[in-house]
Amino acid sequence: MPLSLPTAFESRMKSTLGYAWADFVSAHDQPAPVSIRFNPNKDKLPVGIKIPWSNFGFYLSTRPVFTLDPDLHAGKYYVQEASSMFLEQAIKQTIDLNQSLRVLDLCAAPGGKSTHLLSLINENSLLISNEVIRSRAQILSENIQKWGHSNTLVTNSDPEVFQKLRGYFDVIVADAPCSGEGLFRKDPQAAAEWSEENVALCSQRQRRILSDVWPSLKKNGILIYSTCTYNEQENEKNMNWLAENQGAEFIELKLETAWNIEKISLGKAIGYRFFPHKVTGEGFFISALRKIDSDPEVKIRSGRNFTEASKKITAQLHSWSNHPENLKIINQQDLLIQIPAELYDEMNFISTQVHVVSKGTAVAEVKHEKLIPQHAKALAIDLNQTNFPAFDLSLDQALTYLRKDNLHVSEGERGFALVTYKGTPLGWINHLGNRINNLYPASWRIRMGS
Repeated sequence: MPLSLPTAFESRMKSTLGYAWADFVSAHDQPAPVSIRFNPNKDKLPVGIKIPWSNFGFYLSTRPVFTLDPDLHAGKYYVQEASSMFLEQAIKQTIDLNQSLRVLDLCAAPGGKSTHLLSLINENSLLISNEVIRSRAQILSENIQKWGHSNTLVTNSDPEVFQKLRGYFDVIVADAPCSGEGLFRKDPQAAAEWSEENVALCSQRQRRILSDVWPSLKKNGILIYSTCTYNEQENEKNMNWLAENQGAEFIELKLETAWNIEKISLGKAIGYRFFPHKVTGEGFFISALRKIDSDPEVKIRSGRNFTEASKKITAQLHSWSNHPENLKIINQQDLLIQIPAELYDEMNFISTQVHVVSKGTAVAEVKHEKLIPQHAKALAIDLNQTNFPAFDLSLDQALTYLRKDNLHVSEGERGFALVTYKGTPLGWINHLGNRINNLYPASWRIRMGS
């Protein structure tokens, strides 16, 4: 059934596209392309059709049932729309990735851009991944844990709260809530809910978000702004408003002609628009700005939020990681969490300023003087797999595990063990000899049948 486009939207886009309007409509009658982005710390890149602006992105010829693929749950890849992977170019062309960076992903759920950023920044950099809506922040935390990095804080704060961290961030990524015009092909409901009034409301909300967070960007820091919509009100006009009112300059990005990405200018604003009839992807807009004016920089003080684990416990956990010397273990009500030693003071301080959902990597829980391994540690990229007995599962066994059903594996050493799929950890079990406790998180279990 052909997609019904809102009348006012159709009129505007006909004016914008001219003769290309028919191609735009035709693209919406085609299936949306399927694309994924691989975790470079967990998988070798496959042979396939590569997304040209990303080192990690690939198109798939068909859409598999992702829920029933253990590799997805192991954090080996993320299902992400191809156009939004252009963030990689915006980051690489504006930032020295060899530096230790402080990065804020402001509107981060469900985690596509945050996991992408973690694949780009180095281990001495800090990512704060924020989501205002609490239920979505939990989903964000789950996807961050699957990606396996400890240099992260997942937060649930209003953008205004980050003014406490004035002049702190080297990079802010603001993938702002929008009217969703670029998602009409994938989400017909977005077309049904679209209105000119909602576009205006989104534009005002975006300006508030940008105004609230701008003071936390340091001088010469980079803001990457993006939406999945086409209209000037939410894109170029907002960018012009920001530059005129806050002191910023636009950064022109290099494009390959074959990418078919449209450069657009309005006043001082420079941005890049992705049309589904020109690129193999959905509708998208992105712009990069550099802050010219400066705000007083926050002083990182010694925080009082973290309690370091005892030397005895730290020693017990030493063999669980490939590079334990780079970590500190904190004890949060008997939950042991690893964070990079180099980021300890900053993560401690920031945890007193914003509402933190999760931090670093949960390693173990102390229970009756035993260490109960936590799921996040099984998925961590620094896990020392050789330290634990492991059972490599078949596909059927892996799906049984991911459903948190009763799992049967061959006899093995009693105690905690890893379960893996194709050698990549999926999580933990407790082998009791005559039976097995499935330790997969209950809230994560898949409910889909075969």
